[in-house]
Amino acid sequence: MNAGLPPLQPPALQAGDRVRLVAASSALGDLERLQAGLAVLASWGLELDDDPSRLPARRWGYLAGQDAERAGDLRPSGDPEGSPALLACVRGGWGSARLLERPLEAAGGWLLGFSDVTSLLWHRLATGQGGAIHGPLLTTLAAEPAWSRERLRALLFGEPLADLEGESWVGGQAEGPLLAANLTVATHLLGTPHLPDLDGAILILEDVGEAPYRLERMLTHWRLCGALQRLGGIGFGSFEGCDDPQDADGDRPRFSLEQVLRERTADLGIPVLAGLPVGHGHVNAALPLGVRARLDGDRGRLSVIAAGPGSVRGRAASPRR
Repeated sequence: MNAGLPPLQPPALQAGDRVRLVAASSALGDLERLQAGLAVLASWGLELDDDPSRLPARRWGYLAGQDAERAGDLRPSGDPEGSPALLACVRGGWGSARLLERPLEAAGGWLLGFSDVTSLLWHRLATGQGGAIHGPLLTTLAAEPAWSRERLRALLFGEPLADLEGESWVGGQAEGPLLAANLTVATHLLGTPHLPDLDGAILILEDVGEAPYRLERMLTHWRLCGALQRLGGIGFGSFEGCDDPQDADGDRPRFSLEQVLRERTADLGIPVLAGLPVGHGHVNAALPLGVRARLDGDRGRLSVIAAGPGSVRGRAASPRR
């Protein structure tokens, strides 16, 4: 991704556009949460060109099928009607990075997901493709609050996006291409050709179930290879289940989650926000990747400047977490 030239975004969706399911990571359990997410898409006028019942039976160990099967979800070539307008990832877990070992056919349309799907989203950007959205999975979409679901709909349909609010840790302002990622997954892309250009980027990180010392180890790796020093600004979303439950134990000294995140970013000379409604928490606000964004460390706001064709910068702040 060229930091000065945002990738071309796909056309905004319209009622009647088709959706394809992508199970690129862990195996799917029951269909109930998936069906609830599909009902949300149907309420927006989108049409499913896929059979959800094929997915629970498609297993290879803990993965949602063999690598070739899962990669096939991303390249539904041979479809006489062309590529679907939206590739919607079913769930996270693990497995999508394995698909990058083989050439992936560039698919048009939007790609939606987060967590393990970070590998696929960042690969898109690294190869100059647009349409990557860090946002709810189909198995989490229905549980999102109404404003978050509406934000995703607005993004897909080319409408304005509201600013997101966070807590200012380091002041200042930065403007650059927007990136968002699961920290663990993104860390394992460092040193690979699937890493987008970090120069001047606004990077939003989130994670789940990682102890503070492991987060500190990953962020130290980013510092040692010079990755954090290339950023224009950094924001932290939710770090669900990442505080050490024994923090209050006085038997030995420990660092809290907040201490780790603050200390590893305080000296970078860039604005830092925390508490953004992004990630594995109770809300996962959708973010279009690769587009211009502004991170305001003085006012505690993240603004998308241009999300796609016909869209403009949002005006009103979305609710706080």
